Amino acid sequence: MVLLSLVATHSNVDLETVARLSVGAPQVPSAVLAEDRAVAGAVVLATCNRFEIYAEAPSEDDIEAARSAIVSTISAYSGIPEHSVSSSFETHTGQDVAEHLFAVGAGLDSAVIGEREIAGQVRRALIDAQGSGAASGGLVRLFQAASRTAKDVGAQTALGSRGRSIVSVALELASDLSEDADWSSKTVVLFGTGAYAGATVAALKDRGCTDISVFSSSGRAEAFVATRGGTAVSAAELPGAMRRADVVIGCSGSDARIDAGDLERIREGSTRPLVVIDLALSHDFDPAVGMLDDVELITLESVRAAAPGEQSDALAQASDLVRDAARSFEEQQTTRAMNAAIVALRRHTQSVLDSEMERVRAQHGCTAAAEEVEFALRRMVRQLLHVPTVRARELAAEGRQDEYTAGLQALYGIDVAPAADKAAADKAAATKDADTAAVVSDAAVTGARLHATHAHADGAVCPVDHERPAQSA
Repeated sequence: MVLLSLVATHSNVDLETVARLSVGAPQVPSAVLAEDRAVAGAVVLATCNRFEIYAEAPSEDDIEAARSAIVSTISAYSGIPEHSVSSSFETHTGQDVAEHLFAVGAGLDSAVIGEREIAGQVRRALIDAQGSGAASGGLVRLFQAASRTAKDVGAQTALGSRGRSIVSVALELASDLSEDADWSSKTVVLFGTGAYAGATVAALKDRGCTDISVFSSSGRAEAFVATRGGTAVSAAELPGAMRRADVVIGCSGSDARIDAGDLERIREGSTRPLVVIDLALSHDFDPAVGMLDDVELITLESVRAAAPGEQSDALAQASDLVRDAARSFEEQQTTRAMNAAIVALRRHTQSVLDSEMERVRAQHGCTAAAEEVEFALRRMVRQLLHVPTVRARELAAEGRQDEYTAGLQALYGIDVAPAADKAAADKAAATKDADTAAVVSDAAVTGARLHATHAHADGAVCPVDHERPAQSA
């Protein structure tokens, strides 16, 4: 199994393009899995300034087919031609997949370097994919490792220690543009009830703001304010609330964009200064509102331009942690890829040993001599398997696992489980540690073989512990 990612962010495309690509984002993983066998799992990470798809393919030969399937699905949902969708994404494979996601989760690739909100968005992306059944085992491990890396960066470096985020920088800009920087006296209208809206309410409360009105075009405002605070306003009440507001913040990204003419009519006759903060990727407000009298507009582009830099030593330390974590993850992936081959070799050898011991018992019965022979053979098999097991992991680390599996096929006729079967197993165990379960299972089987009773042709049984040689009388 191999991982790949398609990445479109504020760093390589404009935010308008990111917004258009993101249309239908929640449905993309399930749609891709339903229509194409080249994709074994998919997770979408969509935020205010990025749209990224992480996928797992059965083999390296399937990477291009998997990418094409994802591009085609996004094109169908967004209405953007496939060639335009394809050119909007950067494609990562190998260690680059983990290194990019780990950097994203740690806030190194954010508009506000070191911001912590993205770590929560990475966790929620995985939870959503697991809920829809789209997360494969490899992707679960990737995103869990990204969350661990983000925690390590937060605990071991000074990156983001000032607690800045996109929301906090936007509110700082609003303070600079206001005649009165005291938020406790401000009236705020908030559009949206999603995760960013929740973060915005929390940031406003931290600054002492208590007069917060919340509007949701989908009717979720009442439920939102019940847990987050504030006052829900209806569509009929919205114009009056906006007329009284000092700050209006958009976090909804709905299709109902407020244009400059609408806002001008609402504010007709008012000389009250207004700051509009548009944090929605697809824009809640027409950019022309910034041209209205007594209105200041803050956008994601404004936030990115005003975001403070981080100390170079903290950035360097965080980057080193990310690279080391990505390298470690990739090594674990290559080693994991050999597990099926190692298990196949062990099972083959165990099968041969069991077959031979059945013949010994059929000929000599359950005697002390037979038990001595079995103990000696099992010990020899363990010794014989040691070097092939070590070499398997060494070759995996060198990227030569295909040579090992080809050798098993040529020498012993052993077929390692097909990649498609392993992908299905990974999807079925997406929320579990498949390796731990396999180890426990193998240990149980081995123990059963070592301690089970042996039946002879005449129905007699031989209740002997085969782990140790029988003692002569």
